[in-house]
Amino acid sequence: MLFIINPISGTGSRSQVASHLESSGYKVVYTQYPGHAEVIARQASERTIVAVGGDGTVNEVARGIYDTGKTLGIIPCGSGDGLALHLGISRRFDKALDTVLCGEIHPLDAGMINGRMFFSVCGVGFDALVSEKFAKSSKRGLLSYVELGMEIWREFQPEKYQITIDDKTWENHAALITVGNSSQWGNGAKIAPLADSSDGQLDVTIADMFTSIEMPALACLLMTGYLDISHRIHCYRGKHIRISRKSGGPAHADGDWFEAGTEIDIRVIPGALNVMVPKSE
Repeated sequence: MLFIINPISGTGSRSQVASHLESSGYKVVYTQYPGHAEVIARQASERTIVAVGGDGTVNEVARGIYDTGKTLGIIPCGSGDGLALHLGISRRFDKALDTVLCGEIHPLDAGMINGRMFFSVCGVGFDALVSEKFAKSSKRGLLSYVELGMEIWREFQPEKYQITIDDKTWENHAALITVGNSSQWGNGAKIAPLADSSDGQLDVTIADMFTSIEMPALACLLMTGYLDISHRIHCYRGKHIRISRKSGGPAHADGDWFEAGTEIDIRVIPGALNVMVPKSE
């Protein structure tokens, strides 16, 4: 197997992880530029390719092994680690390494948003705007992300969307629309609590505009996995999602924002690749 490490990803624990892997004799390669992990993974001869980093690194490695027959391993060292946490992979290095070495192979779906592949979540609206502003900010960390979100929320106005899920279409204003292959944004925040990453479908979470007073209750439901019971939240499931809006703006895929137009097309790719997960109890 090959371990691909993003040297600037996520938390400081990454350097200790790298040192342990190298001293233990594992084959380790470091990325040198954005997108490098995808190139390394696609060209590697090893059958198991392990992403050591955050959701962005996992996304790159997964793209690299898509349609190659190789298996994805994950040692989460990022700031969110949404896909790893959804799959039950521990943030403790020893447990994550044990999963890579002794876990079981599990099929993993993927999604495609306007030609970009994602494996955890994508979306438009408030969270995409925060992702854009956070990427352009010099501050890092969960607290900085939350502070920036609160600042943006004070002047945020919801957009009107036309949403089509498979063969059903409707229009409405929404604070955000998240499409999840997995359940999490990261750090345990379950934005699509009913998502199953191997069911051949994508889970759609639409949030109505809500007041600041409602935030604590919604945050509690988000972190405990019961967001779907809120009357402000609408959950659906489908294979093909189309979103139309009056003007272009940011969208995000696995934590990375990009500029999207007025038409957004999202599809599922069932069984896109295999991933190592902890053995079933």
